[in-house]
Amino acid sequence: MSTLNTDQIESLSEHLESAELHARAVHKITDDYLDMDFEDAYAIQWATRRRKESRGSRIVGLKMGLTSRAKMKQMGVEEPIYGFLADYFQEAEGAEIDTSKLIHPKVEAEIAFMTRAPLRGPGCHVGQVLAATEFVMPAVEIIDSRYENFRFDLPSVIADNASSSRFVTGGAIAGAREMDLRTVGVVLEKNGEPVEVGAGAAVLNHPASSIALLANMLAARGEELPAGSLILSGGITAAASVSAGDSVTLRAQGMGSVSLRFE
Repeated sequence: MSTLNTDQIESLSEHLESAELHARAVHKITDDYLDMDFEDAYAIQWATRRRKESRGSRIVGLKMGLTSRAKMKQMGVEEPIYGFLADYFQEAEGAEIDTSKLIHPKVEAEIAFMTRAPLRGPGCHVGQVLAATEFVMPAVEIIDSRYENFRFDLPSVIADNASSSRFVTGGAIAGAREMDLRTVGVVLEKNGEPVEVGAGAAVLNHPASSIALLANMLAARGEELPAGSLILSGGITAAASVSAGDSVTLRAQGMGSVSLRFE
């Protein structure tokens, strides 16, 4: 049940988006709103999405967060969280990421899905996701919490658009039904050295499970995943901190590699 009124939701949305746009860390908002719940948090996130759209930004897709069982247990949650991806979050393969526009970026290895048909819950399942997927490809998500020292609780991070900031897709596209996404191995390298390794099963046992769950979560708001959505299915690896001068490469078995630099 919501504990915040419309004015508070809009004010907190503006506060967090300003922190994002000006790369300025703030303290977590639940310090001031102790009773804030998940409903409030998503209301703030959707208010920020509407604000961006009103200024001409296009929403190109969504991302899932906290998709590993270990992370959910650590955070004391039963299901992952989601955020939206605005068009300006997307950077080209080989891009130089401007760290002056970010606060304390970290990188995660992910598998991205591109849909060719809409996905609606409730009751969406892996088979429907695979049938509705145009292709999958490797992606590096650059997460960047707006909270000081990357410290937050669950409502705070949901309100902060699940720490979304930038992402890069690339490598080779692949058919979602032509490979076993559970066993796809990934290696995340920083400055030529492996820093994280993992396999697709780290994401809810199958990355497509994450997309199905997202469709079912959106259904609770009367929303769906439209055709042509780009969805980051969740971190396969732990996040690695990066700073100016670092180069990052993600190598994904059967899907090539994605590289980027931080300046």
